Amino acid sequence: MEAKYPIPSNDQILALSCSNVGVGPGGTTAMLARVSIIDFKGNMMLDTFVSPTMQVSDYRTSTTGIEACHLLGTDTPPFDRVQRHVAELIKGKVIVGHSLWHDLSVLGIPHPAVATRDVALYQPFRNALRSPNQVVGLQTLMWHLMCRRCQDGHIHPVENARAALDLYRTVATEWESAISLGNWPSCLPPSTFSRCYL
Repeated sequence: MEAKYPIPSNDQILALSCSNVGVGPGGTTAMLARVSIIDFKGNMMLDTFVSPTMQVSDYRTSTTGIEACHLLGTDTPPFDRVQRHVAELIKGKVIVGHSLWHDLSVLGIPHPAVATRDVALYQPFRNALRSPNQVVGLQTLMWHLMCRRCQDGHIHPVENARAALDLYRTVATEWESAISLGNWPSCLPPSTFSRCYL
């Protein structure tokens, strides 16, 4: 059978993860605070805090480790500059991550759905954990599928990007083979985030 989609080379694959702070009443609305991008070999291509565009009402320090000093420093780049840089880095690339719709949403960057590999949506992972209709957390996926701990302390986007990439690499051949034949092996992201995909 002829391939519908070419299998990406390793240099076409990047892993992405973000950390957010809360804005608005009660800090319930997510705003980008840090973004990390890792290449296929696990090398860091980008890891930066982001200057807030609104007043932060909850730094979520207990889970992210982020404090005001990380975001309000004079050398912290503004959101629009980081957004442009990330858009340039991921353009034409396949991005790997966990719950990528959250990352794309806070970045305000839509990405082609066919060029995403979301370990939270990969059906064989869900089936292996007997949760075919639920999003399984990255920490749970790592522990049950790789016997490895992650997110033990603060949630760190570099660690999360590497963890998602490691999960992807364990099944990359099967995942890419399915896609190349036009058999999408993943669930759809939540429809409320459809604007994040092209």
